Formats: sequence, C-alpha cells, structure tokens
Amino acid sequence: MNASLLITPGAVEVRSVPIPPLEHDEVLVEIATVGVCGSDVHYFHEGRIGDFVVEEPMILGHEASGVITAVGSGVPARRIGERVSIEPQRACRVCEQCKRGAYNLCPFMEFYATPPIHGAFAQYAVIQADYAFAIPDSMSLEAAALCEPLSVGIWSNQKAGTRPGSRVLIAGAGPIGIIVMQVAFAFGASEVIISDIAETRREAAARFGATRTIDPTREDATNPSLEVDIFIDASGAEPAVKSGIMALKPGGRAVLVGMGRDEFALPVSRIQAREIELTGVFRYANTWPLAIQLASSGKVDLDSLVTGRFGLDAVEEALNAAVDPHALKIVVTPNISA
Repeated sequence: MNASLLITPGAVEVRSVPIPPLEHDEVLVEIATVGVCGSDVHYFHEGRIGDFVVEEPMILGHEASGVITAVGSGVPARRIGERVSIEPQRACRVCEQCKRGAYNLCPFMEFYATPPIHGAFAQYAVIQADYAFAIPDSMSLEAAALCEPLSVGIWSNQKAGTRPGSRVLIAGAGPIGIIVMQVAFAFGASEVIISDIAETRREAAARFGATRTIDPTREDATNPSLEVDIFIDASGAEPAVKSGIMALKPGGRAVLVGMGRDEFALPVSRIQAREIELTGVFRYANTWPLAIQLASSGKVDLDSLVTGRFGLDAVEEALNAAVDPHALKIVVTPNISA
C-alpha cells in the first residue's frame, strides 16, 4: 500500500509499504478520511512531543475513518463492508488503569501516530475490532474521522462537569475549541464564551453558536462580570490559562486541553482561596458511542468544520495548511472505493 511517512522533521514522503498483517481480533480498514491534528503538526516540525520521539520513519495521522475490507480469524465476517470510525488506540486491558476504566492512562498504550506506532496517513490501517465503531448511513466518513477530536471535546466536558445551566469559558477557537463549545451546549451549558487572538477564529466561533467572543488583546478575560463555572483551555497559551483560572467563580473547574510549554506559572493563591479544581486531559476513554450519537443527531456539527482536503501525496501541504488561522479542520483523503 502507499503511505505518507514522516522521514525527518519537516520532511514527509509517500512510500510503498506492506499492508499490516491482521491479528485474530483485528480488522483491516481501507482509510477514507484522516483529520490533521495539532500533534501531527508538532511531530512534523519538531520530531517529538515530550518524551515521545520519532526515531525512524513513521506514518502520522490518528483521526481516521474508512471501510472494513478484511477481518481477523476471531472477528465475524459480516463486519466486512462496514463504514467505521476508528478509536486509534490499543490498551493492554489488564493493568490497574485499564481495570478501573481509565484505559487512556494505560502505561502500555499503543496509540496511532505516537512513536513507534504507525498512524493512518495511508491506504489501509489495522485496529482491534472493538475499536472500529460502525456509523449510521446518514453520517459522512469525514464526520466519522472527526469523532476523534469530538471525543476530546466530550472527555473535556466530562472532566469539567458541564451540566445544564453551566457558564463556560473556552480559550482557543480552533477546531478543538469549537468542538468543546458544541459539546458544552449539547451537555446543557447555558452560555459559552470563547477567547482567541485571531479575528477569523472568533468569527468562526460565533458562526458555530458562541454566546460571546473575546479578543484577549483588547479585553481582559479576568473581567469580574465573567465569574464562570468552567474554564477549558484549548490554546496551550500561558496567558490564556492564567486568565481563564482568574475568571472562575469559587468552586469552579479548570481543564487543560491545549498543548503548550511543559511548565509555566499558575495563580496558586487564587486556586487555593477559591478552591478551584484544576485537571488535565489525556486523550479519552469510552467516548465513541456518544460521539457518534452527537454527530449523527446533529447536536454537534463536524462536517462544517472541514475547510481543506488534500490527497495522500500532499500530506506536507495539509500539515502546513493546518496552522493557517483561516483554516478550521484540514483532512487527508486517500483514494477509497466506497
């Protein structure tokens, strides 16, 4: 099969590689759509994220959908032909974290496009059968691929405790921020405010239903009139995180989603005095059924997020396009006969 591999930081190329062999509990998926994630861009430019280092050519891409074309010996043959959304991970299922249901924290996790595991910028990919979720006929394969970032939005709101009547502040109006916002409304939030330095992204947030947008270069997000219940950071920017925490009312919750610097200062006295709960997000667990329901029911609009499509031979262009503030979601669409 053809696959686009990251060779060295800043260089990707299409190569012919073997189709991955199937284990008994796996399915082979002909890939239809792969979303470009910020982590893909980070690996492309830096060759690493924290302790995860690309040491040999690797296929990027983990937001994927497609059609099952073959199954392992332990998987019913009737699954061939299913249109599926891929949850791109393989947990050990037996460690302490897996057994308590937090398999996203499994220390032995194999996750698409995280070294040394190959991802989905390719014609085919394999996944354990129970991580390939069938989608309804009414759902597009592009939306199916974007169930991955939607799962980040679901997990973030679950960690935040978003519920009917919540007032939510989100920093960052990129695709994750807009998805987090849509999920917050689906969970019953009465108000969602989004801040972003880019006017085009604030405009996009408004189109997707933001109650209010803030330009943090002109308006202080710590304005006392905010006093929100929940702050979710989808920017990774230190000033945004600090401002968001300061905007929380007593007993509020802050959830860190965006990738930024490894360390920065936080307003500890504010966190203590207001008993603010602060947590992070690392992927997700048990979110796909809800993601498919939210997307297929129209409660979350994923299709409208797609602003650019590139072929397998143009992955480098796709990775560069993903950082354009005018873009929302860039996808790679390998040829597929479905």
